Amino acid sequence: MARPLKWLIYKGLKLFQDGDDIITITIRAGFSTSFNFNQYFMRITVLFTAIIFISCSLFSQSYTSKPDDSAREKENKIYTVSGPRHGISFFPKAAFNSVQYAAGESLAFNTYHSEQVMIHWLNKWAESYPEIVDLYEVGKSFEGRPIYQITLTNKKTGKDTDKPGAFFEGNRHSGEITSAESVMWLMKYLIGNYDKDPEVTHLINTRAIYLRPVNNPDGQNLYLNTAQSNRSTVRPEDNDNDGLLDEDPPEDLDSNGVILNMRWKDPVKGNWIPDTLDPSGRIMKRVAEGKGIYRLASEGYDSDGDGRINEDGIGGLDLHRNYPENWRPKKESTGRGFTQGGAGEYPLSETETRSVVLFLLSHPNVYVVNSMDTSVPMHLRPPSTSASEDRMYPEDLKWYRIFDEIGKKITGYAKAGDVYFDYSDGNGSPLFGHGPDFGYWYFGSIWYGDELWNNGKNKDYNGDGEFDQYEILRWDDEENNGEGFYEWKPAKHPVYGDIEIGGFDPKFFSQNPPAKFLETWISNQALFNVELMKHLPELAWENIEVKKSKTYKTDSVDYQVKVSYKNTGKLPTALSQAHLVKIVKEDRVVLDFDTTGTSSGKPVLRIIEEEKQTKRTGRGNPYSEEENTPKIITASKNMPFTQGGYVTTAVFNIRLYKKTELAGKASVISTRGGVLKDKEFIIR
Repeated sequence: MARPLKWLIYKGLKLFQDGDDIITITIRAGFSTSFNFNQYFMRITVLFTAIIFISCSLFSQSYTSKPDDSAREKENKIYTVSGPRHGISFFPKAAFNSVQYAAGESLAFNTYHSEQVMIHWLNKWAESYPEIVDLYEVGKSFEGRPIYQITLTNKKTGKDTDKPGAFFEGNRHSGEITSAESVMWLMKYLIGNYDKDPEVTHLINTRAIYLRPVNNPDGQNLYLNTAQSNRSTVRPEDNDNDGLLDEDPPEDLDSNGVILNMRWKDPVKGNWIPDTLDPSGRIMKRVAEGKGIYRLASEGYDSDGDGRINEDGIGGLDLHRNYPENWRPKKESTGRGFTQGGAGEYPLSETETRSVVLFLLSHPNVYVVNSMDTSVPMHLRPPSTSASEDRMYPEDLKWYRIFDEIGKKITGYAKAGDVYFDYSDGNGSPLFGHGPDFGYWYFGSIWYGDELWNNGKNKDYNGDGEFDQYEILRWDDEENNGEGFYEWKPAKHPVYGDIEIGGFDPKFFSQNPPAKFLETWISNQALFNVELMKHLPELAWENIEVKKSKTYKTDSVDYQVKVSYKNTGKLPTALSQAHLVKIVKEDRVVLDFDTTGTSSGKPVLRIIEEEKQTKRTGRGNPYSEEENTPKIITASKNMPFTQGGYVTTAVFNIRLYKKTELAGKASVISTRGGVLKDKEFIIR
């Protein structure tokens, strides 16, 4: 049976991996590989054989001194991936009916959207609503694409950093594009309802909402423009631990733009049979080797000759295993420690994850986060390496469990809970370098990593509590017009001969919902995120009470000043974990007294038993005989974090000297509760 040229060349070059000198050979068809010399004559012989193959390929092509129109057209049909790898780096472009590639006059969610369409709407909103929308670049991807984010808040009601913050992120994983659509839906919902819906208007007036629809534009573009898919970043990675990078990606054998399954008859090693539940013969059932009719594999070749097909495609790192909290390497030296696949070379090695962490650490006002994926579905939260009760403050865990229940009511998800136990159905399976763990233990926030969509598991027809492949297929036939499954069709394979290619649509059925069902999933998820924002703390003034407490013969008087404020929100102004790791400062009440115009040479006031600080404008001793020396005296007091619905009162004792009246201003400063500024009062 004839083998693909790239496979033959690869088999020859594979012999050269044990030396030290690296040579890269690239053929025009796109296959590039690396190999190592050594001293053995046999390997030199194989090298010349490989060169002959390459030369035949090169000289069989026609060349022109400069590209003509047909060359340009061909180039436009190719999608190229950056980075040095042993496999191919370009693929035929594909376009999907479920994706809108050019922006229209309106943004609808009965289709998916390319990155270009999303950027169009981000720009449009920023231009149309400058009073509430800021658009900016927050980082660059591995391939150098800009990562865009917007801040949504009413600028007239204060700076975004002076308000409780929320951060929502999508499309960290390349193919989990539903999450990006949910962020876009949330943007449109909030912007479109501002000054129309009282609750939305209040949120934008009082919160800072940070929205990043696509954190991994490289992966999203690969997914929406080719048949390929990968986990996260396209940085080359050795997924199968053979010392080679990305050397065995899938091949679209039938050129339909989708990587499906292939099956072929094998009476000796066959381990699949048509499932008897499905009279159409579309669903396959695994049996013991030699007891079946077919063998089944992902569509493509065994490009590296290791007996596996498509096991090392483009990239392979996982941006959701690259966070610093509880990070573990891919390999460790003892054989007795924990490791984590896809973790990256070191914590935050990937620019996409690093941009999230650096933004959040520079914006500690962010309190609630949802960094979304697909497709379990589940409201997913910390911890990822232990039971919830083992490591979380009970008062913090209480809030997470409240949100678990709120989420299930809004979205209808059957599951909500921690990664370690609930995600693994009670098996206690750890994930390392995971976002939710960074979010709670490092950043002290409410952090969810929710999973949207359900792989087509929509109806349990036989009521056994499980969803088998036939039930998924039946729902697709009945509710989705059978559009989620590609019928098996004959094809030729260079190794296995006659094969059939078919199976569930991996992109717009298994990993993401069919476009016609998209809006239900993304809107429900977005409304849960709205609920997270509604629970943020919110400070409001109660009153400032001034009371004379003691009069002295020397014309000085003591006053007690009580400053009261209320957290009208629901969450406390900080979680206990946030205080422990010092991501937030203690809440603080500050009094400013303008003593401009004093001339007695003595202090105008004294803050009794309180920390005081004098701020001066102008020069000279603040208590000198110089007349009209302007100065502001500030008193501050750290306060406990305020629970939702509760009032906190700060008490100051002030002594005035030879002055019957003094004006002051009070402010409340909370890292995550926000800022109340300059409430005026008079001591008299």
